[in-house]
Amino acid sequence: MTATYETNRGRIIAVAAELFARNGYHATGIAELGRAVGLGRGALYHYIGSKESVLYAISKDQVDKMNAYAEQVLDSGLDAEAALREMARGLLRNIAVHRAEWTVFFREYNALTGDRRDRVIAARERYEGYWRQALDYGVRSGVLRPTPRLLVKGILGMLNYTYLWFTSEGELSPEELADLFMDALINGIHS
Repeated sequence: MTATYETNRGRIIAVAAELFARNGYHATGIAELGRAVGLGRGALYHYIGSKESVLYAISKDQVDKMNAYAEQVLDSGLDAEAALREMARGLLRNIAVHRAEWTVFFREYNALTGDRRDRVIAARERYEGYWRQALDYGVRSGVLRPTPRLLVKGILGMLNYTYLWFTSEGELSPEELADLFMDALINGIHS
């Protein structure tokens, strides 16, 4: 693929994320997307293949970015508390910058079918696993007490829900908000 192709495809996916976030995946038609990016149906399909492939790209891209970031954090040698804080900061930074994409992911990924849906769910579960690893490391190092496996879903629910209301132009930065959340969490499970 050429750089121009990738640039155009990226622009289409970004515009689609905004439209899907505002109107919903099912309520946004290909014709509307084509008008928004200034392309006819044929040119649009050249770049995206199908509407579902755009939803897949939007959904999978952000989860893949967060998986790569979590791997980097866990491989960095940070202690468990610092790793949890950095993973939370990274997630809230990403949500603040890619709010439309996360809105689409949280509201619409269930519209994916077959292998695409399975790959997105597997990527999401892998991300949850990184959080579990950080918590387990804290338990092994004696800094955190053991927690139920479901706590990861609660932590991520707390952080993920910010896509609905948090903006980085507010009184707190993504990092400051993440630290407040992690203070509440970590103080509650300190050993």
